[in-house]
Amino acid sequence: MPRPIGWVSTIDGRGRVNLAPFSFFNLVSEHPPLVIYCPVGAHAEGGEKDSLRAVRDVGEFVINVATYSLREALNVSSAPAGRDVDEFELAGLSKEPSQLVRPPRVKESPLHLECRLVKVISMPGSFGGVDNCMVLGEVLGVHIRDDLLQDGLLKIDRLEPIARLGYQEYAVVRETFTMPRPTRVTVEGA
Repeated sequence: MPRPIGWVSTIDGRGRVNLAPFSFFNLVSEHPPLVIYCPVGAHAEGGEKDSLRAVRDVGEFVINVATYSLREALNVSSAPAGRDVDEFELAGLSKEPSQLVRPPRVKESPLHLECRLVKVISMPGSFGGVDNCMVLGEVLGVHIRDDLLQDGLLKIDRLEPIARLGYQEYAVVRETFTMPRPTRVTVEGA
């Protein structure tokens, strides 16, 4: 099944920027708006992934939405690069200053969530010698490109976000439908 991709940008205490995609990502609350991402596994050079180390260090991150037009850059940013490699440069992407947090945004992405760390939550198990964990963050600010809005609402089919399936497969959202939720429950025979 499709999983949204959180394209996470972070910056560590030494000023090193990191950009990495996470398909273990989602919005998990509306009031306050909270997101999670799970940096599962070890860094190519051992130890925790940069996106986890940096968020522990600085306490801030940005979720950049990966769209169909950015799929190749997203894929490049997933490479097992060294700690001193700037994935923005590796993928040919531009850094755009955030307004509320220190990590930069991906300028080419049409939608960003600027977030502050709430908590790093330990989860059962480990992968690659690193304990599994979940990063929980509060969304402080949202940036949406104007042409993606209609009557103040985001039009997902204009955004064309990509999602992770399994293996090496992905999906793109180009079609949506509306289905109003029931406003009350009626029981037959009552």
